[in-house]
Amino acid sequence: MTDITIYHNNRCSKSRATLALIEDKTEQLNIVNYLQTPPTLAELNHIITLLGFTSARQLMRTGEAVYKELQLKTEEDEAKLLQAMLDNPKLIERPIVLANGQARIGRPPESVLEII
Repeated sequence: MTDITIYHNNRCSKSRATLALIEDKTEQLNIVNYLQTPPTLAELNHIITLLGFTSARQLMRTGEAVYKELQLKTEEDEAKLLQAMLDNPKLIERPIVLANGQARIGRPPESVLEII
């Protein structure tokens, strides 16, 4: 089995549920607490590509207060959207699971089972 990486936030119930599902399937698991260890720009771009997204905004938590504070709703510059996520990792949707050259967001948690 391939190594699996989860970008995890322990305060999120969906993230905890996704982690539990993965732990039932494998011991080869890399847990990244992305709020303390945010992904790099290259990693964010890679995740967006693996998810098949056409915009960084698709990976953003648009309901977060910082999203509104930074007035990102009208921002069209992809570099600025990415930088906002790098500067404010709580803007990154969670949990994200990478496995077997694919990625899924664990919403619902069971959606990650198709790639592990």
